[in-house]
Amino acid sequence: MLYDAQCSLCVHVRHWLMKQRQLVPLDLVPAASAEARRRFPGLDHAGTLSEITVIGDRGQIFRGTSAWIVCLWALAGHRPKAHWLATPAGRPFARASVLAAATYRSATAAPCGPEDGACRIPAPGPDIGG
Repeated sequence: MLYDAQCSLCVHVRHWLMKQRQLVPLDLVPAASAEARRRFPGLDHAGTLSEITVIGDRGQIFRGTSAWIVCLWALAGHRPKAHWLATPAGRPFARASVLAAATYRSATAAPCGPEDGACRIPAPGPDIGG
């Protein structure tokens, strides 16, 4: 998963994901970072800063709502919820969650560094929730 390392919400979600039991290993990489560019040279890296992006193990690209559902699907405690969110009945709830997060993010996140375009991971703050 590529996440915006300058966004406090994104960093919080990253920490939360890393604490969950994973059925499918998640590798969380700062979006538009040197590491992301090295791993995925053909990817629209500017686009990964504006929308959650997950790269599957076979190179599949998931963005937005689908990316969030894939992240939940990888987690032992949230796979049933991910299955439901992927249905026609559940998808509007997943979309609303992603839109709410995007709205918060756009209001609070600073852009990545202009000098090299790389995002830096801030030091983890206090753990909120679990």
